[in-house]
Amino acid sequence: MTKIARRIGRRDFIKNSAAAGTVLSGGLLAAPAVWAQDAFPNKPVRFIVPLAPGGAIDFIARAVGERMGASIGQQIVVENRTGAGGTLGMDSAMKSDPDGYTLLITNDNAASAPHIMGLAYDYTKVLLPVCYLGRHGQILAAHSSLGVKTVKELVDYVKANPGVGTATSGVGSNQHVILEWFKREAGIKLEHVPYRGAGQAINDLIAGHVKTAFLGPTSLMPHAAVGTIHMLAQSMAKRAPTLPNVPTMDESYKGLILEAWYAAFAPANTPAPIIAKLNAEMNKALKDPKLIDTFTKGAIEPVGGAPDDIGTLARADSDKYAKLVKELNIKTN
Repeated sequence: MTKIARRIGRRDFIKNSAAAGTVLSGGLLAAPAVWAQDAFPNKPVRFIVPLAPGGAIDFIARAVGERMGASIGQQIVVENRTGAGGTLGMDSAMKSDPDGYTLLITNDNAASAPHIMGLAYDYTKVLLPVCYLGRHGQILAAHSSLGVKTVKELVDYVKANPGVGTATSGVGSNQHVILEWFKREAGIKLEHVPYRGAGQAINDLIAGHVKTAFLGPTSLMPHAAVGTIHMLAQSMAKRAPTLPNVPTMDESYKGLILEAWYAAFAPANTPAPIIAKLNAEMNKALKDPKLIDTFTKGAIEPVGGAPDDIGTLARADSDKYAKLVKELNIKTN
């Protein structure tokens, strides 16, 4: 009785004590959950971002959150919970209350991290998909001083000068995976130079301290526009609409495709009506002209769709990463 009283309020409990048989049968126990769903959301919603501010995930979370918050009439609070390659933030979201008020905004690291870090669980199979937010390819870029403008020219250069440094945003990142995959397919030796995030990596690339990189397009585009670097290829299956003149890696090495995606996930057991409402609000935000313009400037393609659209992709990518991590012997230490 004490637990029930806490859930529906002591006065209401006393008032409805004659209906105890109904309570025990589940009739009134289900009511608070239904009321909560009907009123959802009636307080701020938290977006957990597992990486530091300033990166693509944070950028997407804030852009979507701003428009979604205006639509639902509640504040969207972005909380950056960093550490352990993003797994601290993902774990925090996974263990949160399944009430729709805490969501994880992450990238395909949710599919790769369990295999790279040897976790006992797979985020893509534990968390519930909410919405496919956006995607882009990873960009193979070279400093202009290297004198290469195509993948073939880079491969020829590295074969003659093995050990050229290649920056990524970290050990175990999807950029690290595609770097090792590219090295294997091309039969070349590039030295992996991992950074703790894209910020320092791009700074060292444009300064010429490291000559090549696999990084996201957002930070590279301004420097490519002025000729400091050259974008040689992108890892999308097809050329991105925002980068039509940048070839795909697949055009040089068939099957070398590894797209970066961004999505929202909820803790297991979050009620289906709440997932549906969150999905609808996110799809609405992704159709906002200002958001589309914001994404496009960063070479990010808004996607949207049903929850299982990203759920199916995430689980497939988890299987893909499991295979690649094993074949390429990728480790975090």
